[in-house]
Amino acid sequence: MAKFLVIGLGSMGKRRIRCLKSLNYTDISGFDVRSDRAKEAEVEIVSNLETFMLQFKPICIISVPPDKHLPYMELCLKYGCHFFVEASVIIDGMEDFERRWSSSGLVAAPSCTLLFHPAIQQIHKIVQRERLGKISNIIYHSGQYLPDWHPYEKVSDFYVSQKNTGGCREIVPFELTWLCTVFGFPEKSIGFFGKTISIEGAEEIDDTYNMTSKFKEGHLMSLVVDVVSRVATRRLLINGSEMQLRWNWEDDYIQLHHPSERIEKISFKRSQGHEGYNPNIGEGMYVDELRAFIEKVNGIGNYPTDLDYDTMVLKVLNEVEATK
Repeated sequence: MAKFLVIGLGSMGKRRIRCLKSLNYTDISGFDVRSDRAKEAEVEIVSNLETFMLQFKPICIISVPPDKHLPYMELCLKYGCHFFVEASVIIDGMEDFERRWSSSGLVAAPSCTLLFHPAIQQIHKIVQRERLGKISNIIYHSGQYLPDWHPYEKVSDFYVSQKNTGGCREIVPFELTWLCTVFGFPEKSIGFFGKTISIEGAEEIDDTYNMTSKFKEGHLMSLVVDVVSRVATRRLLINGSEMQLRWNWEDDYIQLHHPSERIEKISFKRSQGHEGYNPNIGEGMYVDELRAFIEKVNGIGNYPTDLDYDTMVLKVLNEVEATK
């Protein structure tokens, strides 16, 4: 049975432990520099991280804040450990690390959670099969309210309040990861971003990103990401030469609007959200994501993205920020 080490025992680390247990893995250890989080985790706690990694070569899950990813990734490379790492927003040092990692023979899986959402998987199939005809434009809004992320602590107490790892800035590549898989990487992206309202504890961050992208196939995309939406939302509209697609993440179906005014509903099964989370944030996509990573480690499956892909996504974010 595989041995796992979850590094970082905050909300995401705890979620990853739940996911592993739901997949019937029981040999799980945890590490966190914060003693309070270590006490809360329902796993064996590692006191000396490097000694543990050297001795057991565990499969690692890195769930620390984005600006702390790289040091733990370096430890995985040093001690020969496969790793999964949460969604990133920091590109510094990534290309150099990816070059060194590429010759290691080890698996590195950056999080791409939304690619495992059943609606997005259906949307991907619809686009691949060209059911919409030639795509003209994509309009997508992803909105959340930052204080709702961790109601049990102040915004100022965790990484989403920092400029480089701000909650809104982090969600842009989180969304782009699936958008670029479905529609391809844009040729050009421009945008505006900034602080639009006052959120206590988040005085330094940009809370809204508005960006427009052009693709080599000719279609355009308008993407709005914010952390000011008092009602969490994801809304997608795709205009094609044959049909229009609409999806609202509060629904368990996708709508295809035909020229004849017929509306075709494509239903999908949503998983349940964990207690204390928005009900639309199903645990299933997080479980499936870790399953795909573990299958990749075992050589029996593919994982949708890699470190190089992740870096390309972050370059789109940087291109938008360079236009300000």
